Amino acid sequence: MLDMLQVLTIVVVGVMVGVEFAVAFVVNPILAALPGDSGQLGRAHGGRMLGAVMPFWYIGSLVLVAIWAVAGWQRSGNGLTVTAGVLLIVSVIMSVLLLVPINNRSKTWTPDNRPADWKQQGNRWDRLHYVRVAIIIAALALLAGAL
Repeated sequence: MLDMLQVLTIVVVGVMVGVEFAVAFVVNPILAALPGDSGQLGRAHGGRMLGAVMPFWYIGSLVLVAIWAVAGWQRSGNGLTVTAGVLLIVSVIMSVLLLVPINNRSKTWTPDNRPADWKQQGNRWDRLHYVRVAIIIAALALLAGAL
């Protein structure tokens, strides 16, 4: 049973990491290269779409890691699982305090109502997102190492 939980957790966290990696290094650079206001409109749409899904994905991943850590408490490698859980907690806190406020603003922007510093806010979100991606990649690596 623990084996199935471990595989499920790695798949769920791994796909989440893949999505966040793709946003950082594929989707946002593509959107930035689009002409006119297309990139900003695309980011607003992405913020609405992913903003609705990612909270459940992050919390769900954290819950799966917590169950794994409790179920495997006596097993070797559990320190890696607990550390991965701590990193996921850091990513959730970082998201709620730093990234979500920017996303909540930017997902409502249109070319007619965006603030003068919309590009700077987008760049700040991108920089913070790179850090978050590094944190969740480290968590995934620790989970893989815990097997």
